[in-house]
Amino acid sequence: MSGDGLKAGAPGGFGVRLVTAQSLPGEAIDEGEMVYACAVSGANIVRDMREVITNTFGGAMTRYEHVLDLTIERALTTLKARAAAADYDGVLGVRISHPKITDGAIEVVVAGTGFRRRSSR
Repeated sequence: MSGDGLKAGAPGGFGVRLVTAQSLPGEAIDEGEMVYACAVSGANIVRDMREVITNTFGGAMTRYEHVLDLTIERALTTLKARAAAADYDGVLGVRISHPKITDGAIEVVVAGTGFRRRSSR
């Protein structure tokens, strides 16, 4: 993700801007509270068995990569929806983490600080 992150025109955009930077130089904004979202994708025994074989012999674990991409996208879409529901124009300092909740699941947590543009109110 670039410094600007996902733009309002992106799927699930809700008109909310996600930014990985901690500030927006040159833009008058008011920072709000923390906004977060999480997404968890469950295991699939058939996919897991294939990935164990790939892991044993080497190679890209493309099935897991795909599930991880979908899980991150779902978490970011939820973050945008929560920011929009709180009437924020965007979220600063967006960070993605992946805590381990249980074996065989893909967990993603995204969080940042909501902000409002001063000129938009």
